[in-house]
Amino acid sequence: MDDIREHQDIILLVNNFYEKVKMDILLGPLFIHVDWPNHLPTMYSFWSSMLLGDQSYRGNPFQKHVGLAITPSHFDRWLELFFKTVDENFTGDKASEVKDRARSIAGVWQFKLGL
Repeated sequence: MDDIREHQDIILLVNNFYEKVKMDILLGPLFIHVDWPNHLPTMYSFWSSMLLGDQSYRGNPFQKHVGLAITPSHFDRWLELFFKTVDENFTGDKASEVKDRARSIAGVWQFKLGL
């Protein structure tokens, strides 16, 4: 298994992760309204900017989640599925980094949401 090295790796990670999310009993209902053809490229840019430094992402991801009925259990499940997807596909420094970044994002967002 290789590490996350290029944009195609980000696409694989994001696509595989959201396939799990869509099927998940807890998270799936939160994503039922998502316009996938627009959302997925946004997520590719977000994670590519974070991990590969390509600066392709523009936006405020937190604002899009304010007002959703999310709880700490949603964040726990999100991390569980995300980590599982990373571990199924990648190993190495970037794979560890993306998990650390996801954990940090979940923590900051929970704090900002008062959870």
